[in-house]
Amino acid sequence: MLLTHQGHRLAYDLMGPEDGPTVCFTHSLAADSGMWAEQVPAVLAAGFRVLRVDMRGHGGSDPVAGDYTMAALADDVAAVAAALGIGSVHYVGLSIGGMIGQAFAIGHGAMLKSMLLCATLPATPPGAREVWAPRVALVREAKSLVPIADATMTRWFTDAFKPRRPGRWQEIRDTVAATSPQGFLGCAAAIQNFDFTRALPACSVATLVLCGAEDQGTPPAENRRLAGLIPGARYAEIPAARHFANVEQPAAFNQVMMSWLWAQR
Repeated sequence: MLLTHQGHRLAYDLMGPEDGPTVCFTHSLAADSGMWAEQVPAVLAAGFRVLRVDMRGHGGSDPVAGDYTMAALADDVAAVAAALGIGSVHYVGLSIGGMIGQAFAIGHGAMLKSMLLCATLPATPPGAREVWAPRVALVREAKSLVPIADATMTRWFTDAFKPRRPGRWQEIRDTVAATSPQGFLGCAAAIQNFDFTRALPACSVATLVLCGAEDQGTPPAENRRLAGLIPGARYAEIPAARHFANVEQPAAFNQVMMSWLWAQR
């Protein structure tokens, strides 16, 4: 489904009982809402409602010209929820989705019942522009994410994942390659220009931070630091997983996620 917000269309899907509490999922850079396919059945079976929103320039959402900000991306999610008459959500976001969750808590805290922030960071790390420059240059030159798709999959998954689930690996790799260049570049700019470290200590939202034990891009140490910045936040790790722990180890991830959601419900 599509919703027009500030001149651009945002793709979302909404499923589950109308009277169930809503779990809002937001995805990683160069992914889309389909990255949560392993989680949706468990959440629906527990009687929750599921809202998934595609970021600008990802999945079915229109790209928007220029650099994006975490605040603007959080406003997109809030606009979809408000248009659907959803007053509050349990928020689940991974990577940039977790960064958007932090911006959502700062700008739209009254709409949050809880947050599950996965494989993410509280601020742009030092040297980020140098790290991002080669990827950005490749995408600009090719006008496509195809040149960075395989390297992205290496960062997201351990070597054991592809031979175990080749079909799912290919599906996610194809999603990376099909992401719009402007959506990637706009969101990459947001990742290189944010810092929530001063605002998070004032956050009063119940929060769990979750990370793959082998995540290299958003390592456990940074996720633990994020949890330490939010009063009362908890931290947990998923063994034998890199960035997409929810896909690589869905049973372990879902056990943690559902225990958290039931506790907050």
